[in-house]
Amino acid sequence: MPELPEVETTVRGLRSVLDGARLTRVEPRRADLRRAIPEDLRQRLTGAAVTGLSRRAKYGLIDTDRGDTLIFHLGMSGRWRVDPGDIGTHDHLLIETAAGRRLALCDPRRFGSLDLIETAALPAFAPFAALGPEPLGPDFTGRYLHGRLEGRIAPIKAMLLDQRIVAGLGNIYVCEALHMAKIAPTRESGSISRAKLDSLVGSVRSVLEAAIDAGGSTLRDYARPDGELGYFSKQWRVYGREGEPCLCGRPVARRVDSGRSTFFCEKCQR
Repeated sequence: MPELPEVETTVRGLRSVLDGARLTRVEPRRADLRRAIPEDLRQRLTGAAVTGLSRRAKYGLIDTDRGDTLIFHLGMSGRWRVDPGDIGTHDHLLIETAAGRRLALCDPRRFGSLDLIETAALPAFAPFAALGPEPLGPDFTGRYLHGRLEGRIAPIKAMLLDQRIVAGLGNIYVCEALHMAKIAPTRESGSISRAKLDSLVGSVRSVLEAAIDAGGSTLRDYARPDGELGYFSKQWRVYGREGEPCLCGRPVARRVDSGRSTFFCEKCQR
Protein backbone atom coordinates (compact mmCIF):
# COMPACT_ATOMS: atom_id res chain seq x y z
CA MET A 1 0.00 0.00 0.00
CA PRO A 2 1.38 3.46 -0.84
CA GLU A 3 2.49 5.12 2.39
CA LEU A 4 3.17 8.74 3.30
CA PRO A 5 6.29 9.20 1.12
CA GLU A 6 4.52 7.73 -1.90
CA VAL A 7 1.54 10.05 -1.41
CA GLU A 8 3.80 13.06 -0.86
CA THR A 9 5.73 12.18 -4.02
CA THR A 10 2.44 11.85 -5.90
CA VAL A 11 1.20 15.24 -4.71
CA ARG A 12 4.45 16.90 -5.74
CA GLY A 13 4.22 15.29 -9.16
CA LEU A 14 0.63 16.44 -9.62
CA ARG A 15 1.47 19.95 -8.46
CA SER A 16 3.61 20.60 -11.53
CA VAL A 17 0.63 19.75 -13.77
CA LEU A 18 -2.41 20.93 -11.82
CA ASP A 19 -1.46 23.88 -9.63
CA GLY A 20 -3.24 26.93 -11.11
CA ALA A 21 -4.79 24.86 -13.90
CA ARG A 22 -8.38 25.23 -15.10
CA LEU A 23 -10.21 21.88 -15.23
CA THR A 24 -12.05 21.55 -18.53
CA ARG A 25 -13.04 17.90 -18.20
CA VAL A 26 -13.66 15.80 -15.09
CA GLU A 27 -15.03 12.37 -15.88
CA PRO A 28 -15.60 9.61 -13.32
CA ARG A 29 -15.69 6.34 -15.27
CA ARG A 30 -17.46 4.27 -12.62
CA ALA A 31 -19.79 4.94 -9.69
CA ASP A 32 -17.50 3.76 -6.90
CA LEU A 33 -14.08 2.69 -5.74
CA ARG A 34 -13.82 1.54 -2.13
CA ARG A 35 -16.95 3.64 -1.58
CA ALA A 36 -19.23 5.67 -3.80
CA ILE A 37 -17.77 8.53 -5.83
CA PRO A 38 -19.79 11.74 -5.25
CA GLU A 39 -22.50 11.93 -7.89
CA ASP A 40 -21.95 15.68 -8.36
CA LEU A 41 -18.17 15.46 -8.69
CA ARG A 42 -18.20 16.19 -12.42
CA GLN A 43 -20.54 19.17 -12.05
CA ARG A 44 -18.68 20.74 -9.13
CA LEU A 45 -15.18 20.39 -10.56
CA THR A 46 -15.61 21.03 -14.30
CA GLY A 47 -14.57 24.61 -14.96
CA ALA A 48 -12.93 25.04 -11.54
CA ALA A 49 -9.35 26.24 -11.12
CA VAL A 50 -6.92 24.39 -8.87
CA THR A 51 -5.62 26.68 -6.14
CA GLY A 52 -3.33 24.27 -4.30
CA LEU A 53 -2.31 20.66 -3.66
CA SER A 54 -1.30 19.16 -0.34
CA ARG A 55 -1.31 15.97 1.72
CA ARG A 56 -2.91 14.92 5.02
CA ALA A 57 -1.69 11.57 6.36
CA LYS A 58 -2.00 9.19 3.39
CA TYR A 59 -4.56 11.34 1.55
CA GLY A 60 -3.89 13.78 -1.29
CA LEU A 61 -5.87 17.06 -1.40
CA ILE A 62 -6.63 19.17 -4.47
CA ASP A 63 -8.17 22.57 -3.59
CA THR A 64 -10.23 24.61 -6.06
CA ASP A 65 -11.44 28.19 -6.40
CA ARG A 66 -15.01 27.03 -5.82
CA GLY A 67 -14.31 26.25 -2.18
CA ASP A 68 -14.23 22.50 -2.73
CA THR A 69 -11.39 20.03 -2.14
CA LEU A 70 -11.00 16.75 -4.00
CA ILE A 71 -9.55 14.16 -1.61
CA PHE A 72 -7.96 11.02 -3.01
CA HIS A 73 -6.61 7.89 -1.36
CA LEU A 74 -4.54 5.49 -3.45
CA GLY A 75 -5.64 2.36 -1.59
CA MET A 76 -3.55 -0.72 -2.37
CA SER A 77 -2.69 -0.14 -6.01
CA GLY A 78 -3.76 3.36 -7.04
CA ARG A 79 -1.59 5.84 -8.94
CA TRP A 80 -2.06 8.89 -11.13
CA ARG A 81 -0.89 8.73 -14.74
CA VAL A 82 0.15 12.00 -16.41
CA ASP A 83 -0.63 12.48 -20.11
CA PRO A 84 -1.30 8.76 -20.72
CA GLY A 85 -1.19 7.64 -24.34
CA ASP A 86 -4.37 5.64 -23.93
CA ILE A 87 -7.08 5.15 -21.31
CA GLY A 88 -7.32 1.69 -19.80
CA THR A 89 -9.97 -0.34 -18.02
CA HIS A 90 -8.54 0.57 -14.62
CA ASP A 91 -8.43 4.33 -15.21
CA HIS A 92 -11.43 5.37 -13.12
CA LEU A 93 -11.17 9.17 -13.18
CA LEU A 94 -10.07 11.40 -16.05
CA ILE A 95 -9.11 15.06 -15.69
CA GLU A 96 -8.17 17.41 -18.51
CA THR A 97 -6.92 20.99 -18.18
CA ALA A 98 -7.20 24.11 -20.33
CA ALA A 99 -3.48 23.74 -21.07
CA GLY A 100 -4.15 20.39 -22.76
CA ARG A 101 -2.78 18.15 -20.00
CA ARG A 102 -4.56 14.92 -19.07
CA LEU A 103 -4.52 12.90 -15.85
CA ALA A 104 -5.92 9.44 -15.18
CA LEU A 105 -6.40 7.89 -11.75
CA CYS A 106 -5.61 4.20 -12.20
CA ASP A 107 -6.67 1.78 -9.46
CA PRO A 108 -6.84 -1.90 -10.53
CA ARG A 109 -7.94 -3.18 -7.11
CA ARG A 110 -10.33 -0.29 -6.44
CA PHE A 111 -9.36 0.03 -2.76
CA GLY A 112 -8.78 3.76 -3.17
CA SER A 113 -11.33 6.51 -2.68
CA LEU A 114 -12.46 9.89 -4.02
CA ASP A 115 -14.30 12.44 -1.89
CA LEU A 116 -15.33 16.02 -2.58
CA ILE A 117 -15.60 18.17 0.55
CA GLU A 118 -16.08 21.87 1.16
CA THR A 119 -12.59 23.12 1.97
CA ALA A 120 -13.78 24.89 5.11
CA ALA A 121 -15.19 21.60 6.41
CA LEU A 122 -12.00 19.56 6.01
CA PRO A 123 -11.15 19.41 9.75
CA ALA A 124 -14.51 17.71 10.38
CA PHE A 125 -14.09 15.20 7.51
CA ALA A 126 -14.46 11.83 9.26
CA PRO A 127 -11.08 10.29 8.28
CA PHE A 128 -9.30 13.48 9.41
CA ALA A 129 -11.16 14.29 12.63
CA ALA A 130 -9.18 12.00 14.94
CA LEU A 131 -5.78 12.11 13.21
CA GLY A 132 -2.67 12.90 15.18
CA PRO A 133 -0.04 15.41 14.07
CA GLU A 134 1.92 15.05 10.85
CA PRO A 135 5.27 13.31 11.44
CA LEU A 136 7.07 15.98 9.39
CA GLY A 137 5.24 18.85 11.09
CA PRO A 138 6.27 20.96 14.10
CA ASP A 139 3.82 19.33 16.53
CA PHE A 140 5.42 15.88 16.32
CA THR A 141 8.11 16.07 18.98
CA GLY A 142 9.66 13.88 21.63
CA ARG A 143 7.78 15.85 24.24
CA TYR A 144 4.49 15.20 22.45
CA LEU A 145 5.22 11.47 22.14
CA HIS A 146 6.23 11.22 25.78
CA GLY A 147 2.92 12.73 26.84
CA ARG A 148 0.87 10.43 24.59
CA LEU A 149 2.76 7.25 25.52
CA GLU A 150 3.17 7.77 29.24
CA GLY A 151 1.87 4.73 31.13
CA ARG A 152 1.11 2.77 27.95
CA ILE A 153 2.16 -0.88 27.79
CA ALA A 154 1.36 -1.36 24.10
CA PRO A 155 4.41 -2.00 21.87
CA ILE A 156 5.97 1.11 20.40
CA LYS A 157 5.48 -0.11 16.85
CA ALA A 158 1.73 -0.44 17.38
CA MET A 159 1.59 3.07 18.84
CA LEU A 160 3.41 4.59 15.87
CA LEU A 161 1.00 2.86 13.49
CA ASP A 162 -1.98 4.27 15.43
CA GLN A 163 -3.14 7.19 13.28
CA ARG A 164 -4.52 8.91 16.39
CA ILE A 165 -0.97 9.15 17.76
CA VAL A 166 0.74 10.27 14.55
CA ALA A 167 -0.81 10.58 11.09
CA GLY A 168 0.39 8.77 8.03
CA LEU A 169 3.04 6.38 9.29
CA GLY A 170 2.94 2.88 7.79
CA ASN A 171 4.66 -0.43 8.30
CA ILE A 172 7.73 0.06 6.11
CA TYR A 173 8.84 3.37 7.53
CA VAL A 174 8.05 2.51 11.15
CA CYS A 175 10.29 -0.58 10.87
CA GLU A 176 13.03 1.56 9.34
CA ALA A 177 12.75 4.39 11.89
CA LEU A 178 12.76 2.04 14.89
CA HIS A 179 15.90 0.38 13.58
CA MET A 180 17.60 3.75 13.05
CA ALA A 181 16.65 4.79 16.61
CA LYS A 182 17.79 1.39 17.99
CA ILE A 183 14.44 0.72 19.66
CA ALA A 184 12.90 -2.75 19.64
CA PRO A 185 9.46 -2.79 17.97
CA THR A 186 8.10 -4.82 20.90
CA ARG A 187 9.31 -2.40 23.57
CA GLU A 188 6.57 -1.15 25.91
CA SER A 189 5.93 2.36 24.64
CA GLY A 190 5.55 3.87 28.11
CA SER A 191 8.98 2.61 29.16
CA ILE A 192 10.91 4.60 26.56
CA SER A 193 12.79 7.62 27.90
CA ARG A 194 12.23 11.16 26.67
CA ALA A 195 15.75 11.20 25.22
CA LYS A 196 15.05 8.02 23.26
CA LEU A 197 11.77 9.46 21.99
CA ASP A 198 13.60 12.60 20.84
CA SER A 199 15.90 10.30 18.89
CA LEU A 200 12.95 8.36 17.50
CA VAL A 201 11.26 11.52 16.22
CA GLY A 202 14.48 12.45 14.46
CA SER A 203 14.72 8.98 12.93
CA VAL A 204 11.12 9.13 11.69
CA ARG A 205 11.80 12.46 10.00
CA SER A 206 15.09 11.26 8.48
CA VAL A 207 13.56 8.07 7.07
CA LEU A 208 10.54 9.87 5.61
CA GLU A 209 12.60 12.66 4.08
CA ALA A 210 15.02 10.17 2.50
CA ALA A 211 12.11 8.15 1.12
CA ILE A 212 10.48 11.25 -0.37
CA ASP A 213 13.77 12.28 -1.97
CA ALA A 214 14.01 8.78 -3.49
CA GLY A 215 10.47 8.92 -4.84
CA GLY A 216 9.10 6.40 -2.35
CA SER A 217 9.40 2.63 -2.39
CA THR A 218 8.35 0.41 -5.26
CA LEU A 219 5.74 -2.01 -3.98
CA ARG A 220 3.50 -3.95 -6.34
CA ASP A 221 1.84 -1.42 -8.65
CA TYR A 222 3.08 1.85 -7.19
CA ALA A 223 4.75 4.36 -9.50
CA ARG A 224 5.10 8.13 -9.48
CA PRO A 225 2.80 10.19 -11.71
CA ASP A 226 5.57 10.47 -14.32
CA GLY A 227 5.71 6.68 -14.50
CA GLU A 228 9.07 6.38 -12.74
CA LEU A 229 9.45 3.84 -9.94
CA GLY A 230 10.54 4.92 -6.47
CA TYR A 231 13.89 3.51 -5.41
CA PHE A 232 13.95 3.93 -1.61
CA SER A 233 13.66 0.13 -1.33
CA LYS A 234 17.36 0.02 -2.25
CA GLN A 235 18.06 1.89 1.01
CA TRP A 236 16.01 -0.30 3.35
CA ARG A 237 17.93 -1.09 6.50
CA VAL A 238 15.73 -3.96 7.70
CA TYR A 239 12.37 -4.02 5.91
CA GLY A 240 12.01 -7.04 3.64
CA ARG A 241 15.54 -8.20 4.51
CA GLU A 242 14.88 -11.21 6.74
CA GLY A 243 18.04 -13.30 7.07
CA GLU A 244 20.25 -10.69 5.43
CA PRO A 245 22.94 -9.00 7.55
CA CYS A 246 22.09 -5.92 9.56
CA LEU A 247 24.69 -3.15 9.63
CA CYS A 248 26.06 -4.89 12.73
CA GLY A 249 26.40 -8.18 10.85
CA ARG A 250 23.64 -10.07 12.63
CA PRO A 251 20.83 -11.46 10.40
CA VAL A 252 17.68 -9.34 10.26
CA ALA A 253 14.80 -11.01 12.10
CA ARG A 254 11.12 -11.07 11.19
CA ARG A 255 7.96 -11.54 13.25
CA VAL A 256 4.28 -11.13 12.47
CA ASP A 257 2.20 -8.72 14.54
CA SER A 258 -1.50 -8.21 13.80
CA GLY A 259 -1.04 -9.58 10.30
CA ARG A 260 1.93 -7.30 9.51
CA SER A 261 5.53 -8.38 9.10
CA THR A 262 7.92 -6.65 11.48
CA PHE A 263 11.61 -6.58 10.52
CA PHE A 264 14.24 -5.73 13.14
CA CYS A 265 17.69 -6.54 14.54
CA GLU A 266 17.75 -8.42 17.83
CA LYS A 267 21.22 -7.05 18.61
CA CYS A 268 20.89 -3.37 17.67
CA GLN A 269 17.34 -2.73 18.89
CA ARG A 270 16.53 -2.79 22.59
